[in-house]
Amino acid sequence: MTDTEAFLRTARQVITDEARALDVLADSLNEDFAEAVQMILQATGRIIISGIGKSGHIGQKIAATLASTGTPAYFVHPAEASHGDLGMVSKGDVVLAISNSGEAPELVNLLAFTRRFGIPLIGLSSKPESTLMKQSDVHLLIPSMGEACGFGMVPSISTTLTLAMGDALAIALMKYRDFKPEDFRAFHPGGKLGAQLSTVRDLMHEDLPLVPAGTPMSEALLVMSQKSFGVVGVTDSEGRLLGIVTDGDLRRNMDGLLNKSTEEVMTRDPLTIAPNAMAEEAVSIMNDRKITSLFVVDPETQGPAQGLLHIHDCLRVGLG
Repeated sequence: MTDTEAFLRTARQVITDEARALDVLADSLNEDFAEAVQMILQATGRIIISGIGKSGHIGQKIAATLASTGTPAYFVHPAEASHGDLGMVSKGDVVLAISNSGEAPELVNLLAFTRRFGIPLIGLSSKPESTLMKQSDVHLLIPSMGEACGFGMVPSISTTLTLAMGDALAIALMKYRDFKPEDFRAFHPGGKLGAQLSTVRDLMHEDLPLVPAGTPMSEALLVMSQKSFGVVGVTDSEGRLLGIVTDGDLRRNMDGLLNKSTEEVMTRDPLTIAPNAMAEEAVSIMNDRKITSLFVVDPETQGPAQGLLHIHDCLRVGLG
């Protein structure tokens, strides 16, 4: 067997072992999981996650996922907790303590603190008879299936299961709270994720190129040029959008253009988009229809245009 074959065989075995363990975890979930979710939902404070070593690293990820999906949470290092950070834990909080063995000595002071002050404690471990699980109010038990290394030395299967349990908690809480993409964006305003979750309202312009019906094209062209969007909207007496004049409309009506009115040139019943629609949806529409801008209109009221979204606005934030 070549080195390449050996490497791939090992890698596939690790992934297969972890996938099998995840199936066992899914089948093992019971009312304790539901009780943990209910306990977190009833908390008036925050969810404090703690763990040492690899469990601590996973705990930090779980805390970050909870916090970004509507469940206030933060990670407290158990060693730091013993040197003052216990003051970060208070009435109304819920503690989620993580230890695969359930016997991490660094957690002792934190566990004692929760018992002394009646703070709800959720234990996450693979050992049901461990100190952690005996002290906990709610038990999240992960299957004890060894580790992928085959010697039980390298946290791999256990950390995968712990991470999956944390994700299951976060998503269950998120769905119960009906957490929506626009809520998620509030916690991820920057970077590519923030761009993907931008709404049309976030990016649209409110200084609109609009002229009333009956406006001569000579005047409409001035508005079109001043606003620099390459389009002008034509409105009725109540300000509702009747049509738009685009560069394409100008090219199709070059003969005697300045002697025409906007109604003679405009494209009637133009495509519009709702202000709360995702910006990515607007990009998809513009790409499919090969257009560069969309007026923003509330589909329920069909009232006056609220804004204008240009493809350049989307490209500027990384969409498109």
